[in-house]
Amino acid sequence: MDEMNFQLIERFTAKPIVTALADTPVVMLIGPRQCGKTTLVQQFAAKGYAYVTLDDDTVLGAARNDPAGFVRGFDRVAIDEVQRAPELLRAIKLSVDSDRRAGRYLLTGSANILTLPQVSESLAGRMEIISLMPFSRAEIAGKRPAFLETAFAGKLVKPSSTVIGGELVQAVLVGGYPEMLRRESSRRRQAWARDYIKAIIYRDVRDIAEVEKLDQMPRLLQILACHSGQLTNFAQIGGQIGIDDKTTRRYTNILEQLFLVHRLSPWFHNRLKRLVKTPKLHFLDSGLLAALQGLTAERIAQDRSAFGALLETFVFSEVIKLTGWRDESYTLHHYRDKDQDEVDIIVENERGAMVGIEVKASATVRAGDFKGIRKLQKISGGNLKLGVVLYDGTQIVPFGDRLFAAPISCLWS
Repeated sequence: MDEMNFQLIERFTAKPIVTALADTPVVMLIGPRQCGKTTLVQQFAAKGYAYVTLDDDTVLGAARNDPAGFVRGFDRVAIDEVQRAPELLRAIKLSVDSDRRAGRYLLTGSANILTLPQVSESLAGRMEIISLMPFSRAEIAGKRPAFLETAFAGKLVKPSSTVIGGELVQAVLVGGYPEMLRRESSRRRQAWARDYIKAIIYRDVRDIAEVEKLDQMPRLLQILACHSGQLTNFAQIGGQIGIDDKTTRRYTNILEQLFLVHRLSPWFHNRLKRLVKTPKLHFLDSGLLAALQGLTAERIAQDRSAFGALLETFVFSEVIKLTGWRDESYTLHHYRDKDQDEVDIIVENERGAMVGIEVKASATVRAGDFKGIRKLQKISGGNLKLGVVLYDGTQIVPFGDRLFAAPISCLWS
């Protein structure tokens, strides 16, 4: 896929940005580096926005030296990579307080800037935050998916075509970063991933945190890659590289702020004491995870067991993208009890209704694969609207009341 085609792919996040700019003074687009934020916000330059990037050292120096003077020089402006000068947010707040016109500032950040200790005052009530992740399969296909809408209605849409077998493995290995999609060989994708991680750790980490042992971060990320899709045990993880539990948690939090990993909190009911209340860790892109693990199509063909956790990460990243395009707010969880019965992903809407998703890297689904979903169905008090086991197959197969086995391709159908 060439450069021109990437620029022509519709980003489904564009519509929420336009909507927010119509009634909100500040809109911030956050997401990982090189996921397409710059390309997206530059589209607004033709609509009357000046464009500046704080990756330019001269611009960065001006912003840090005189934040108030810097923002005063613009009427409507898109500022890229604002986490590099968080002091700008106070100047923007003061500017907005004197002029509340909608759509004055369009910001991007490769870190979740609201969690940064340098940001002393919030732009709450003045700013809307919108997330942009790497390309989804739906965006690549050019079709807005109906998965969440139909799932919360207790139904599924049969995909017009399915991605299975080797084609599914390839989609999972590549992930959604534009630069990964451009590279046909796993060796070239791994080379890009190494440089990408190095740039983030030795530049972006420095921008948002004081890290005493920066050289430990790449090793920590490598170990976290081996734990993606698993319950987090920070003492065990840190022990492998000689750092304590507290430091491991802090460093993992930094990697989460930079959109490399995500901790998926457990769903639990206060009256149920047998539920495991430990978060799971996921990478936010399966292609980056595969590159860190050195996984290739050939390795997966020899050892299919390596594909399970990678596929779960792929599905998790697709689901998190789906939730970002809709007007309704969603939270994501996992379920696990002391009997080791689990549901990989739970999507919960604002009204407490839920969809349970289990991921299986197989072409066959059995009734036992619904054990965790059935438990969740029983204890949720009717809030589970649909339970689905997504698998490497082509058919939607009912397994009970609002329980289905379904192709993974349903996610982008």
